[in-house]
Amino acid sequence: MGSKLKVKCPICKKKTTWENNPYRPFCSKECKLADLYHWIEEDYRIKVSEIDLLNNTGIYLNKKEE
Repeated sequence: MGSKLKVKCPICKKKTTWENNPYRPFCSKECKLADLYHWIEEDYRIKVSEIDLLNNTGIYLNKKEE
């Protein structure tokens, strides 16, 4: 089995190897940092219903405390 698993980088869409890739699933450090930036800037969000928030143990997502 000489073929290596190839995956598409979620940021730049280039194909990259999975094995021996310290940045996987990304192709490079730059793409990994770009993804982190999107999370920090809240470009990505996890939807949570109001019921989930009420059933939670006091942790409220999507609400900023003042």
